Amino acid sequence: MAEEKKKKIFNSESAHALVSELRKTFNTGKTKSYEWRVSQLKNLQKLIEEHEKEIIEALQTDLAKPEAEIHVGEIGMLKSSLKTTLKQLRNWMMPEKVKTSMTTFPSSAEILPEPLGVTLVISPWNYPILLSIDPMIGAIAAGNVVVLKPSEVAPASSSFLAKYLGEYMDSSAIRVVEGAVPETIALLEQKWDKIFYTGSGRIGRIVMSAAAKHLTPVVLELGGKCPVIVDSDINLQVATRRIIGGKWACNNGQACVSADYIITTKEFAPKLIGSLKHEIEACFGTNPIESKDIARIINSNHFDRLSKLLDDEKVSGKIVYGGKRDKSCLRIAPTILLDVPEDSLIMNEEIFGPLLPILMVDKIEDSFALVTSKEKPLAAYLFTNKNKLKDEFVSTISAGATVINEVTIHLAVHTLPFGGVGESGTGSYHGKFSFDAFSHKKAVLYRSFAGDASVRYPPYSNGKVRMLKALINGSILGIILALFKLSKD
Repeated sequence: MAEEKKKKIFNSESAHALVSELRKTFNTGKTKSYEWRVSQLKNLQKLIEEHEKEIIEALQTDLAKPEAEIHVGEIGMLKSSLKTTLKQLRNWMMPEKVKTSMTTFPSSAEILPEPLGVTLVISPWNYPILLSIDPMIGAIAAGNVVVLKPSEVAPASSSFLAKYLGEYMDSSAIRVVEGAVPETIALLEQKWDKIFYTGSGRIGRIVMSAAAKHLTPVVLELGGKCPVIVDSDINLQVATRRIIGGKWACNNGQACVSADYIITTKEFAPKLIGSLKHEIEACFGTNPIESKDIARIINSNHFDRLSKLLDDEKVSGKIVYGGKRDKSCLRIAPTILLDVPEDSLIMNEEIFGPLLPILMVDKIEDSFALVTSKEKPLAAYLFTNKNKLKDEFVSTISAGATVINEVTIHLAVHTLPFGGVGESGTGSYHGKFSFDAFSHKKAVLYRSFAGDASVRYPPYSNGKVRMLKALINGSILGIILALFKLSKD
């Protein structure tokens, strides 16, 4: 029995053996074929369709997510991603024809997307099914072999992924490694051709440091404090509903793109707070902490972290709505705080929970300087009807995405890249951007043996130099003059 347990330990040797085995599979070339890629993507489709019930059960066990939220935010997003990828894959795989220059005439050229090789996906706990499988879709579509390391913080989802990906996918090319920190460290010690990580900036730095040892490229999907700027000339009911949808109806704020804090004017703040209170109760009832339409906090550690933010003496008296907590069921009610100091704990880390501070400015235009004084967020949101303000917002605020009169919904647009900038991450995915994230764009140039000009070879005369300069500059007139002078030499 002890011997059997010993064999199941996953350490550096196990990780090395796994990577070696997968690299052998990749080197056979089988994952490069269109047929293999499609078969695996269809297997993922089949897995999701046949096991929706188990997905729901896993997510409700880990996070008590409402079923509607699971269908929209996890299952529905995956189905859409797979449908788009299967429809467009053949086109994405086609070489892109590009123009050549006078220097290489006669010639033709193309850019060929080729798979990178052996890839690692490290997924988070907050959307444990979506953010595990969606990057894998890109890796498989691009023709790579994949190892998935799901988060141990969402154990039911991790078990689901290990079981069913093992049953449905080609195990010679796609593997799941469960475990915690030791298993992740063992994996990061290996040489990969791409690492895709979703999670915190703290762990992102560890991933990037490990990747740098092997010059492995990374995609880091991190987070940050996503601001929501609210002007006064808006449809207030629609705006507050959308903020609620992108905060408490979005895994109870446990999402990297959820609203982290609001900025509005001192004059408009009371109206906004009143509308938020009304619409929160319209969505979740007069005692929202008991609502079944709000996910719970993932575990006691995160509950304690959020409680610490609320108990900070600088903000404990700033709560204008909510604040109720029940650690026995890991529930924290939607909570609004007004006029919190910028040096408070809550304003100096990503909240990742149901707390929503509101900052006030004299003029709405002053909000831009407040946002740009902080690290670049994964998303920034603005509610306004003023075109000038919209233009200034888009041109001034650097973020992974800027969204006007909405919150979080840009994730559903597969023609937009999803990713951060600066502290909020590097690289992007979704739609074709996922395919590109796991592909190398290889330059290919074709020439025949015709058109070989002696002018490019030594010995170099003045005439040859003139001709070479004209060719490099691409000047037809220059080439004609150089030919004329060359004939005179």
